[in-house]
Amino acid sequence: MAPDRDVTELEIPPLDAGAREGARRRWSTLTKPEGSLGRLEELAERLAAMRGEARPRFRRKTIAVFVADHGVARQGVSAYPSSVTAAMLDNFLAGGSAINTLARVVGAETVFVDVGVDAEPRSESERFWVRRVARGTRDFSSESAMTRAEARRAVAVGAEVARATIDAGTDLLATGDMGIGNTAAASAILASLTGRPAAEVVGPGTGLDARGVARKAAVIDAALRARGLDASDPWSVLAGVGGFEIAAMAGAALAAAQRRVPVVIDGFIATVAALWAAAVQPRLVEYLVASHRSAEPGHRLALERLGLEPYLDLGLRLGEGTGAALQLVLCEAATRLLDEMATFEEAQVARRIRTS
Repeated sequence: MAPDRDVTELEIPPLDAGAREGARRRWSTLTKPEGSLGRLEELAERLAAMRGEARPRFRRKTIAVFVADHGVARQGVSAYPSSVTAAMLDNFLAGGSAINTLARVVGAETVFVDVGVDAEPRSESERFWVRRVARGTRDFSSESAMTRAEARRAVAVGAEVARATIDAGTDLLATGDMGIGNTAAASAILASLTGRPAAEVVGPGTGLDARGVARKAAVIDAALRARGLDASDPWSVLAGVGGFEIAAMAGAALAAAQRRVPVVIDGFIATVAALWAAAVQPRLVEYLVASHRSAEPGHRLALERLGLEPYLDLGLRLGEGTGAALQLVLCEAATRLLDEMATFEEAQVARRIRTS
């Protein structure tokens, strides 16, 4: 793969139908009633088709969390100030956040990426990368959030991170986000791509009351009218109202799919990033695993547009990759059941039934 080429232009391979069928045949031989493991069976078959292996196993799970600020946060679209983004990044690096805890629980590695935090840069480490495009996007209520060149740079950051982790052995990738104001950016992207009014997709985000939600919707509707975005040109949408971390998640998903690595997407923000990426590379959808349905109202619409049904519904709305972390357990459970359960022949169950 040529790393200097735009990740949105590189081909995503088709799913391996033979591997899917091999997984399906193996399920029929295992010591259980047919279909009794429900959606875990379907999940394992999908993962087999993605990986091109009838009995896939995951040896290294990674959660990539992309962090950036948003100029539109100055319009009161979040219950918290932008300074919380930098504070939470410090918490990530100290290991004290929800995603740090869940990563330890599920046995996943984490990498945190500063794509555009509005603060002095921190020192890099093995698990923290500084790939800052700018110190936050511009306020899209008064101007485009970023230039097209900045949007492409942010997408390229995500692709770089995904490729590096895959080169290091990652074979199951989850994406997460942090950025005050990013539910406004994601809502604006979703409204633009779907033609829905902001009121239908906007939610409380970090905890806005009804008045705050109405204000956020009004800011987004006014911005979409002012920017004159074209849904048939996804780059205009991303540059007009997007966020650096949203663009990076899109790039990471595309790069992983190009390497046959399944992409577990988190909640509303990550799903909108995937929806944008699928607008430029429709085959990406085949490599996505929707982890959960969040409490944000726009999340349901984004999932429907992608044709994905999540595996969990826990009322989560934190972000950070927390829902995706829980889904990693289900992915590993599904594939290990497929691989490790005994067949009827191995367990001699059928003979015992016949002779009992």
